[in-house]
Amino acid sequence: MSEQAEDIELAGHVVLGKLTSPYGVKGWLKVYSHTSPMDGILDYPEWVLRQGQVLSRHRLLQGRRHGKGLVALLEGVEGREGAERLAGAEVLLPKAALPELPRGEYYWHQLEGLTVVTRQGETLGRIRYLFETGANDVMVVKGDPEGEPAAIDARERLLPFLPDEVVLDVDLDAAVMTVDWDPDF
Repeated sequence: MSEQAEDIELAGHVVLGKLTSPYGVKGWLKVYSHTSPMDGILDYPEWVLRQGQVLSRHRLLQGRRHGKGLVALLEGVEGREGAERLAGAEVLLPKAALPELPRGEYYWHQLEGLTVVTRQGETLGRIRYLFETGANDVMVVKGDPEGEPAAIDARERLLPFLPDEVVLDVDLDAAVMTVDWDPDF
C-alpha cells in the first residue's frame, strides 16, 4: 500500500529511474531506467516515488520488459487514472539497498562531487555528472577558481572514465580522484 513518506531522508537515496506514462488501463506504467542492465530496477521490491516535494512508497507488484523499455505495476495504483497521477515521478532507492560493488568499481553517485586533481597536484574541479558513450563513460569536471578547493580555472572538461589510464586513484573517504590528464586539454 502507498503511504506518505515525509520521513524519507532524500540525501540517502539515489534516482534509479522515472515513471514516464501510463501503459494500458489496469494501472501499469512505462518506466525509464537508469540502471545497467535496464531491468535491474525491477530487482528492488519497494520504490520511493518523488513528484516535486511529494514522496510516497510503493511496493512493486510486477515488472517486465516491453519492447525497448519496461513496464511496472505498483501496489495502490488503480486503473489508468491512478497511473496518470504518477506519470513523471522519479523512482528513488535508499543507497544502502544498492549491492556492494567489487573493489575498483563505483556507482556514478559515488563519483559525482569528487574533487579531481592531476598527478602533479593541480585541481581541475569537481565531477558534476557522468554520461555514457559507446566507448566509455565520461566525467564532466567543472572548475571553480574561487571555490573550495580552488581549481586552476573555471573550465568545463570532459574526461573519459578509464581506470589505470586516466583515472589513477579514487579515494571516496577523502572525496578525491587523481587523474593523468593535461589541464590544457
